Amino acid sequence: MKKLKLPFFLAFLATLTSMAQEVTGTVYDDQNVPLPGASVQVKGTTTGAITDFDGNYTIEANTGDILVFSYVGFNTQEATVTGSTLNVTLQAGLELENVVVVGSRNANRTATDTPVPVDVLDVTELVQSAPQVSVTEILNYAAPSFSSNPQSISDGTDHIAPASLRGLGPDQVLVLINGKRRHKTGLVNVNGTFGRGSVGTDMTTIPSNSISRIEILRDGAAAQYGSDAIAGVINIVLKKSVNELQVDLTTGANFTSEHGPDKNVDGEKVNLGLNYGLPIGKDGGYINFTGNFNYRGSTNRMQEWEGTIFNAYNSIERVASNDNYDISLLLDDDLDDIFQYAGSAGITLNGDETKEELQDILSADATDSELSARGLQRSDFNMQVGQSEIRGAQFFANLSIPLGENLELYSFGGLSFKTGTAAGFYRLPNQSRTYTPAYLNGFLPEINSNISDQSVAFGIKGMLGDWNVDFSNSYGRNEFLYRITNSNNASLANSTPFEADSGGFNYSENTTNFDMSQFFDDILAGLNIAFGAEYRVENYSIVAGEEVSYAQYNTLGNVHDPTDPDSMVPTDFFGSSRPGGIQVFPGFKPDNEVDAFRNAIAGYFDVEADFTESILVSGAVRYENFSDFGGTLNFKLASRIKASENFNIRGGLQTGFRAPSLHQIHYSSTSTLFVDGIPNEVGIFSNTSRVARLLGIETLKEETSFGGTVGFTARVPSANLKITLDGYLVNIDDRVILTGQFDDNGNAELANLFQQANATQAAFFANSVDTQTKGIDLVIDHKATLSDDISLTNTLAFTFSETTVEKVKVPEAVANAGLSDTYFDPTSRIYLESAVPTTKGNLSHNLKVGDHWNFFLRNGYFGEVEEATNNDDPTIDTTFGGKVITDLTVGYDFSSNLRLTVGANNLLDVYPDENDPAFRSDGRFIYSRRSVQFGTNGRHVFGRLTFKIR
Repeated sequence: MKKLKLPFFLAFLATLTSMAQEVTGTVYDDQNVPLPGASVQVKGTTTGAITDFDGNYTIEANTGDILVFSYVGFNTQEATVTGSTLNVTLQAGLELENVVVVGSRNANRTATDTPVPVDVLDVTELVQSAPQVSVTEILNYAAPSFSSNPQSISDGTDHIAPASLRGLGPDQVLVLINGKRRHKTGLVNVNGTFGRGSVGTDMTTIPSNSISRIEILRDGAAAQYGSDAIAGVINIVLKKSVNELQVDLTTGANFTSEHGPDKNVDGEKVNLGLNYGLPIGKDGGYINFTGNFNYRGSTNRMQEWEGTIFNAYNSIERVASNDNYDISLLLDDDLDDIFQYAGSAGITLNGDETKEELQDILSADATDSELSARGLQRSDFNMQVGQSEIRGAQFFANLSIPLGENLELYSFGGLSFKTGTAAGFYRLPNQSRTYTPAYLNGFLPEINSNISDQSVAFGIKGMLGDWNVDFSNSYGRNEFLYRITNSNNASLANSTPFEADSGGFNYSENTTNFDMSQFFDDILAGLNIAFGAEYRVENYSIVAGEEVSYAQYNTLGNVHDPTDPDSMVPTDFFGSSRPGGIQVFPGFKPDNEVDAFRNAIAGYFDVEADFTESILVSGAVRYENFSDFGGTLNFKLASRIKASENFNIRGGLQTGFRAPSLHQIHYSSTSTLFVDGIPNEVGIFSNTSRVARLLGIETLKEETSFGGTVGFTARVPSANLKITLDGYLVNIDDRVILTGQFDDNGNAELANLFQQANATQAAFFANSVDTQTKGIDLVIDHKATLSDDISLTNTLAFTFSETTVEKVKVPEAVANAGLSDTYFDPTSRIYLESAVPTTKGNLSHNLKVGDHWNFFLRNGYFGEVEEATNNDDPTIDTTFGGKVITDLTVGYDFSSNLRLTVGANNLLDVYPDENDPAFRSDGRFIYSRRSVQFGTNGRHVFGRLTFKIR
């Protein structure tokens, strides 16, 4: 019997070891926030549990069992039971994947299960691995359906780059933060760039290190979210992490073969971001703060000015100035000083020439001799053709306070301040707009922007019976002001200032939302019902500049009055009038000032039904009424069919609309010319003006759309492969454009209308164009575990799109005058159709080796674009071929709290095709400034240091 005691004891121990025990733990997301509703299952069994509101779980499991943890939007993770406590942290994926908040009001939908295409970008990972830092840069390279590039020589657009989805307008995509509408910028794009005439949202005011993920709904959604969502919706989800301070320092510069003559290295970037969160209470409350400072240096890709610079009169100015003579006296009618200095300037005169004869003689080109005499080079007269300099700082916060088991108070918002410096065209010494006694060699005027942005949202959400209720209010304001420096008001001659405030714009929105929803798991295979209401107030203002910024002065230094015969405008030596206003961006006049308001009220109903486990049908209807143009009713119908466990077919139809912005309705920038003593206005007139009505420009109304998508999603589990393919078609009627400047063209009828309006030239915002956009979006995700220490993630994403102008509506009087091609010119058509890549894609690879190394490689394809021009000469090449841009980074984790990343954007230093000589503008524009594929910065090399304190 004694011999049996030992085996019996060992068997007893084995039995105890294999007995099920109670395992408890907490499931966190990758920001250390508990995950309520996460699934925990013993692998190979039906035993499972769901985490509670605080992310806690309890499950019966044996030591050695494997627990499988999963949650929508996060990578599934397995862990072995070794004791009674097991905590895990789930990670979100890097690829265009998974979780869906936007596009469906059912919180349980994944991206591959939705009836509409949704991309999800894990920004937390991308800001660690990818070279890009700002939100628009990240999206431009990671999401092929998104386009945004820095512009050049485009006034305010140099400081806020237009952004779009599927090649549609910047104002046809709706931006949300945490599911709430984000306000637009105060700037309306009126210069020669893609997005001309539109108003977008400045996403650079949101620091990327405050963002957890970005969701991109690639489908019309006006029936769900209201105005602007014709092309789709971008939802920015803020971080919730607590008990962690993360600091990111990124710095780099452009090391490129095509740098300008002034600097071998340019485009310097510095970005310092801090993110810190604190828990509030013990029920999952939090407050997360983000501070960010960023600097972006300017670039210049102009090599050398090839045109004329000096004339013979400038030669006399040089000699006189070297003699300490007041060269402003050369402008008067006493010609003795001209004769005195002409000989020393190498100009032979008889001494008895009249001023008219001297004007002809002294207008001769003297560029080469003067460059030599002044010790200057042609490159000294270059413009700044490249990205503007920007310096900014942002602060953002995200807050949640649980007030009970089913009640939460939340808030988020931020402040952003940004100053920018761009330049205009160089004012040359031989031009009348250059007052050479102040600028002997001419000058390069600078446009300085002061952009401030404030936003705050707060709300309360919880349960009312079995209904989810969300009541919120959000407010946002954007101000854009101009200050012009290194310039002159030439009409003030010796009294000219070198700087002036030119005014600007501000825009604000206040939106109140009430939403209710409930999921019925006992109806059909699941039914989700949602409904709600929205009330929004908008305000747009134009602020006038100081008088010197817009006025033309007479020889007495008073504002010129053309009706006064004694009021004379100063002229240059050749008799050309000195223009008024500060050079490069004359200020807004008091006549341009506006302070416009409107409000809108909306209601929606949304239903999503799983008729069976395989068939999902969703529908939405929304009515919205605006105080200025009336109401609009829109619908959306979509469906998803699970053909098999791993293959879904999906599609939808929807109508949509975009309300004309207050900017487009009320913007004006006009000047007054006097003809025979009668004042005549020229410029951009507001759509509400009398001039617009007289010339047949109708009151702005909403753009309307009808579109559809159809596609499929597929999984190949054995290969860890996911595929989505979606085709789409969007027809938009009555698109708002900014027309070209037109006059009467000698037409008697139009001349009579202009006379009635006291105008001679005009441009307007008008509903004038119908377009059709069609295309295909493809996303393929692949994951591979190459060994215990090596994992690889691959993503192929491509978009192929085409926009065509189907119809142009021109007022009858304008068409009868033969001005249809001026009203909507070929350049404007190209901006809509082909000024940004219509084919765009990327192939990215993320390789993780062990616990320390991370390698990121991405090749981005930017397809062909067309030069935006009215030149139709068939011998001129107006296309720029597609290019591949390579990004490469290498990251090393010294510990879980310290990472160093180095790498490059555009590693191979690729540039767009060069401009045809017809578009180079005497050497100014080697590359197109109107049709931008991916910018002209060249290779950007950077380093990033990230450390965390927990």
